[in-house]
Amino acid sequence: MATIPAMSKTLSEESVVHHLIHMPLPASADLFELAELCTAYVSVLLETEDRPTRTTLCERLLQALTHLRERCDTDLPPYLVEQLIAGEKISSCVPDCWQETALQVDYALALTQAVMGGKLPANVENDLTGLLHDMVWLLAEFVREPKFSK
Repeated sequence: MATIPAMSKTLSEESVVHHLIHMPLPASADLFELAELCTAYVSVLLETEDRPTRTTLCERLLQALTHLRERCDTDLPPYLVEQLIAGEKISSCVPDCWQETALQVDYALALTQAVMGGKLPANVENDLTGLLHDMVWLLAEFVREPKFSK
């Protein structure tokens, strides 16, 4: 299992952005790791106003979401299945109509492309960036919630 390097809390905002933009996307990243990486990108994107940096973060988020989408169509490795059955099945954090991970990823991909376009009025782009942030964090929570009973 690949490990995404942890970021130090003492890093300046600029170095966090630099780290995220230049960190290679691990080819062996699993569903959980990709979801975590997506939350990092979208969290920094929410706080970034510089247009070229926003565009680059969106590009990186698109890459990570695309890899996450691909992982939705493959069988989960046994170690992830073990983690998903480790807890009691609980009420899902998403409505029944969103119980397919791929659908949520597709929504996040579309929002990312809209935000990345740079053609929206600033207030609409800000609102959609907030929605994208919330969507990606919800997706990451959904990916990790127990899905199978013991």
